[in-house]
Amino acid sequence: MKVDLKPVLSDYYLDAQQKSSQRQLSLSLSALIDEDEIHVPLNLCLVLDHSGSMEGKPLSTVKEAAIQIVERLHKSDRLSIIIFDHQAKVLVPNQPLKNIPDIKQKIQTIQVKGGTAIDEGLKLGIQQIAVGQKNAVSHIFLLTDGENQHGDNQRCLKLAQLAAEYSITINTLGFGTTWNQDLLEQIADITGGTLVFIEKPAQAITEFAKLFNRLQSIGLTNAYLMMELMPKVRLAELKPVAQVSPETIELPVKLEGNYFCLRLGDLMVNRKRIILINFYINKLSPGKHQIASVQIRYDNPALNREKLLSSIFVIEVESQTSYQPQPSKEVREHVLTLAKYRQTKIAETKLQQGDRLGAMTMLQTAAKTALQLGDKQGATVLQTSATCLQSGKELSEGEKKKTRLASKTILTT
Repeated sequence: MKVDLKPVLSDYYLDAQQKSSQRQLSLSLSALIDEDEIHVPLNLCLVLDHSGSMEGKPLSTVKEAAIQIVERLHKSDRLSIIIFDHQAKVLVPNQPLKNIPDIKQKIQTIQVKGGTAIDEGLKLGIQQIAVGQKNAVSHIFLLTDGENQHGDNQRCLKLAQLAAEYSITINTLGFGTTWNQDLLEQIADITGGTLVFIEKPAQAITEFAKLFNRLQSIGLTNAYLMMELMPKVRLAELKPVAQVSPETIELPVKLEGNYFCLRLGDLMVNRKRIILINFYINKLSPGKHQIASVQIRYDNPALNREKLLSSIFVIEVESQTSYQPQPSKEVREHVLTLAKYRQTKIAETKLQQGDRLGAMTMLQTAAKTALQLGDKQGATVLQTSATCLQSGKELSEGEKKKTRLASKTILTT
């Protein structure tokens, strides 16, 4: 298995008369599988909230969803389960899938109890998943339905940073409408995971299954983007790098001279991870010029090989005396995807500041951007929120969460 990387510039041609030209570079990455490659072992940890607010249908459907995940695991996979209220407990220690009936029976014994301390559950989850991390895809499914009342949100974020450093991905599942969206989104974003909104108990099984399907498609792990910019090329000053698929995430960049290295996380076989880089090119003499080089470092858990390197991809432009622009439609769509997310974030900020008119206007703009992308469902969610504000109503917690998710991804039914 190796990296499939496709770089595309917003326009390969420059005006040789311009002092500075702005361009966007799209990098599409996925894992390219060989026919004879073996199953990539999974190392999965379920970290489940069983606080008092989960009583009844919420907990029963989560237990059923967890059992169905267990039934789908391969014999070479590993599993651990943590349950937490205001304290955390190891329900199933990290182990190979040898005694599925016993694991299912333990899941059925989960009862509601106490308050909510997400960081306690997350800490135990990281400890357990570390036991079986060698030569495996390591993911945590963190589910909660409430605020971190008995815990520390900053500790959660520090634990997420620690998980990312050890190549552990945390997927967060918010159950109901009272969970802290900012916290769960940041935990997922830091580790390259996915944020899932389970509004109603009936959706739990489907959402768990969709997330597990995505996990099964991972071929390569711990991928890093290594990029060097040539002289006369500089990154844009404000948020120059973002992921736009499968979810939109602003990616922090630390330049060392003209070089930067950025963690991307897992690469999937059937779904591309797309990175968008915004930069400026100073005036270049007519002719072809190299403006950057790109390489990917990654691990292949199926073959027990780490820090493998892709080929080096050279990015070139052509400076023209008689400039004839040839803009890329593909990159334009990626720019619009990022714009939809940023427009919604601006709307949220304006709403927090009490500027309802400004928030409504930005949500309408985001809805129009979604339509340009062909994202009709996302446009409907964003416009519905704008209309709600226009009528003088307040957005419910559920509507706020739907609006945020509509900005981060292309919604599907």
